[in-house]
Amino acid sequence: MIKREMAHESTETDDELLARLRRGDEAAFVALYRRRQGAIYRFAMHMSGSATAAEDITQEVFLALLRRECGYDPKRGTLSGYLFGIARKLVLRNLERGRADVALESEADDAALPELAVIHDPLIDLTRREGIEALRRAVLALPRRYREVVLLCDLEELDYADAAVALRCPIGTVRSRMHRARALLFEKLNQDRNPRLAVGPWKPMRVAI
Repeated sequence: MIKREMAHESTETDDELLARLRRGDEAAFVALYRRRQGAIYRFAMHMSGSATAAEDITQEVFLALLRRECGYDPKRGTLSGYLFGIARKLVLRNLERGRADVALESEADDAALPELAVIHDPLIDLTRREGIEALRRAVLALPRRYREVVLLCDLEELDYADAAVALRCPIGTVRSRMHRARALLFEKLNQDRNPRLAVGPWKPMRVAI
C-alpha cells in the first residue's frame, strides 16, 4: 500500500522518484504525475484527436507505474521515453477498437517513400509564420508514423534515442521519419497558403528551399 511521506523537492530525477514510489511513497507518485502528465496528455490528445481518450490514456499510463512488473529498464532509456511508449501503445489500442484515425495512414514501407530534400529545419520558421491552429491542423493531417515523431521530438523535445525507445524502432528510422515529417509539414502549409498549388489529391513533393 502507498504510504504518505513529507513531499520532497522536485529536483529529484525521474528515476529517484520512481525508486521512492516503489517503496510506497505517495508523494513521489504525485511529483512524477505533475512533472510528466502534461506531456503525456498532449501526445495522446494529438494522436487520438479526442480529449476524453487522452485523459483515459494518461491515467492508464501512470497507473502502469504502480504495478511492480511495469517493465521499465533505465539501461534502455529514460522514464520519460518509457511513458511515451506506453501512451503510444494505448493510443494504438484505442484506434484499433474502432476509432477512426485523423490521418490517412500509408501502407507503404518507409524505405519505399520518395526522399524529400530539406536543407534546414522548417518547423521553427513555419511556427513563426503560421498560426498555431494552422500548424496543429497540419500536424494532425500527417500519417501516424510521422505525426508521432513530430509530437515526440519537436513538441515534447525527446532526443532521438528516447523517441526510438518509445516507438520501438531504430534511431535511424526516427531520424528518417523526422526528415520526411518536416518536409511534409512544409509542403502542406505551403499548399494551405496557396490552394492553387494543390491540384488533385495531395501527394508528397520534393521541396526546394
